[in-house]
Amino acid sequence: MENRSRGRGKAKEEAGQGNRQVLGDIGNLEVLRNAEGKQISRPITRNFHTKLLASAQAAANLVVQANEQGTPLGKKRVIVTTLDNGGIVHKQSGVQDLTQKPNPDPVDMVSSDDFVCEMKCEISRRNVQTLSSTLNAQSKAASGVVAEPADQPVEIDAENANNELAVIEYLDELYKFYKQTEGDSRVSDYMKSQHEINEKMRSITVDWLLEVHNRFKLMPETLYLTINILDRYLSSTDIPKKELQLVGISSMLIACKYEEIYPPQMIDLVSISNDAYTKHQIHSMERSILEKLQWYLTVPTPYVFLVRLSSVQPDKQMENLAFFLAELTLEHYQAIVSYSPSTIAASAIYAARCTLNRRPFWSETLKRLSSYCTEQIIECAKLLVSLQTSAADSKPNALYWKFSSEDKGFVALLPPTKNIENQLLM
Repeated sequence: MENRSRGRGKAKEEAGQGNRQVLGDIGNLEVLRNAEGKQISRPITRNFHTKLLASAQAAANLVVQANEQGTPLGKKRVIVTTLDNGGIVHKQSGVQDLTQKPNPDPVDMVSSDDFVCEMKCEISRRNVQTLSSTLNAQSKAASGVVAEPADQPVEIDAENANNELAVIEYLDELYKFYKQTEGDSRVSDYMKSQHEINEKMRSITVDWLLEVHNRFKLMPETLYLTINILDRYLSSTDIPKKELQLVGISSMLIACKYEEIYPPQMIDLVSISNDAYTKHQIHSMERSILEKLQWYLTVPTPYVFLVRLSSVQPDKQMENLAFFLAELTLEHYQAIVSYSPSTIAASAIYAARCTLNRRPFWSETLKRLSSYCTEQIIECAKLLVSLQTSAADSKPNALYWKFSSEDKGFVALLPPTKNIENQLLM
């Protein structure tokens, strides 16, 4: 892999301009006046934006009342906007004599007609979803403010209508493609063709890779791709027991180069392997894996489906629990070879919602996005619940301790749902 430039070039200043205020044109700064008439600028945060909208709505009500009461001929209603030192907007209604010359001082005064027009523009801007409004909506949803009726689908992509990075116009086609191609990278039952390794050895190796993943603070996509590469290589190549860890660390190196911006250095991988392998051995195994897999690395893992389904009524606790259940299958060989990535993701979401009593347990939106009804995922969901039940007593259990931490919401400590089959009817 070739080293990429990290953009160390310096921008050239134009002649005669001198030092420029680079952030002078930031669009989320609004210039207002406080009670003393001084201009202040502050970023429109979500809390500040809420105050502005509340004050603007109150001012709009004053305009309506003023129009109902009537205005004398030759005069017009105005709204005077000020901002005190606490950042609170104050708007006062008054009457301006049109026969007088305008005040040359820069006072923020707008007519009632102009203000109504301004309010319409503000309403139209609120209908256009920005990244900040998307995060705000998701925060409300996570707090339980937004709830989905059981019989009414929710269009979750509407929040990202103006977010070009979300590419919502392609999402349906992307996930349809993922569903159609997930069978190409599906792992078959390969343990019968392995002569020196078994399911227990594989589980220990995957648990060790989980520790390495946490130590290097890698992306979750990297973990899922690592296990996929490991299993696909083992399904096509009979390896000796002493090389199983080598295949694991080489699979993670490939996944890091594919997913991470800055993959770990080779010396770090050698060190974390306790110097069991040399750089040459890791490079040689890396080439062997890529040749055997024919460089086919763009594969749908449970992660891509989990991200999609967890965006329905965003809930951090439910999301952490769903990822915990899904990652339990990475160590469980039979789950990997028995169920497709999309089935594992849908079952993890369903089991997590049942455990946390998030109703409805399986909504119309989840059914539409996953293409699964509850009858199709109930068996996999029961397997996930059984894995959750025995997670605390399983050895090794790096995954259990990972999701018992504060940053994961202690979800591994939650009691599993007791009767998931009865919840199928709810």
